[in-house]
Amino acid sequence: MGILGMTVGYLLFSALHFIQFVLAITVCGLYGFDLQRARSQGKYIDGNWVYAEVVGGLAALTAILYLVPFILRFAAVTIWTFIIFVLWIALFGLFGNMYIHEDPEGNSDIQRMKNAVWVDLANALLWLIGFIASAAYWWAHRERRSRFTGRAHLGRNPSTRSTGWTA
Repeated sequence: MGILGMTVGYLLFSALHFIQFVLAITVCGLYGFDLQRARSQGKYIDGNWVYAEVVGGLAALTAILYLVPFILRFAAVTIWTFIIFVLWIALFGLFGNMYIHEDPEGNSDIQRMKNAVWVDLANALLWLIGFIASAAYWWAHRERRSRFTGRAHLGRNPSTRSTGWTA
């Protein structure tokens, strides 16, 4: 059942990837603001902010690519999704250590960075959900073949499996 021939699973994955894309672009904007200001003032550009931009860019590009239906069937999708999750967790840890306990005292830049840390955590959690969902999807839709020759296709229906004994 679905809309215009799309399955419910694909629609749920699409909604998840759209939200991941929006939050990744948000992170790029939040951290890019500081990078642009540093560049325009001729100051040193910190590698932490560049790392945040790279993670946000990779996540946004990945979320867009995952909107292509057949891509989700590959096992590499699950592995790459886990890698993106680890990158988000590292980003959250990096900036969380710098800003979570910081008191903004009316400084809007520090408050913006505190907010960015929580957006990083939301991204990490969404990519964790995506990892678990893609692993479950791949496990349920993988192609099953017989153990020894690999020629027979094994289905999920017990009547299509070779048991050796028949009644």
